[in-house]
Amino acid sequence: MANEIQESIARRAAKELNRPCVVNLGIGIPTLVAKYIDDEQVYFHTENGLLGVTDVDEENKDPNLVNAGKLPVGETIGASFFNSAESFGMIRGGHVDVAILGVLQMDQTGKIANWAVPGKNIMGVGGAMDLLVGAKKVIVTTTHTTKDGSSKLLTECTFPITSTRSVDMIITELAVFEVKEKKLELVELMPGATLDEVEEKTEAEFSIHLKQRQFGRGNLNEECSHY
Repeated sequence: MANEIQESIARRAAKELNRPCVVNLGIGIPTLVAKYIDDEQVYFHTENGLLGVTDVDEENKDPNLVNAGKLPVGETIGASFFNSAESFGMIRGGHVDVAILGVLQMDQTGKIANWAVPGKNIMGVGGAMDLLVGAKKVIVTTTHTTKDGSSKLLTECTFPITSTRSVDMIITELAVFEVKEKKLELVELMPGATLDEVEEKTEAEFSIHLKQRQFGRGNLNEECSHY
């Protein structure tokens, strides 16, 4: 079930990638997004120095070719290799169109925490801080709740935030939220999810801007409600 949930989130995120674009995928659910893209004009980027990342099968894995999460990857025809400094120069210079990131927590203004858990060893922030500042659009892909059922969408993050920039979109197995003027707007219910379930599992305040989706016995239009 967990894999099905992750795949559904990744599949939905893939629909947000307009062509052509340069995309950076974070660790976890974001890495699955590439499976749902079959377009030569989507160029996947990794912080450790490769533009033109592609999936690789078990038989052709090269242990010397990995992404920033140390996962084996392949390269497309025409891929470019460069050092890490140049890679971060691309990010900081605004040359990454979309960053898709995993998170530990999000708050109701769209700020995220995804690099440190208080009391646990810290590996480092990696490229997340730079991507939040430098990428033109930032999409979060995550499960809606933690393993113990607590909401990941909080009034305020309790873990250290990654950046003061708000993300642009949040995609979970229950819902799709857009962040506008540092406020969460529910714009889509994922298949099988209900508004009551989203409300129950979301601590953060959000408004509703669904576009004529069937809900129960009636239609839920673009009229805005608030929770």
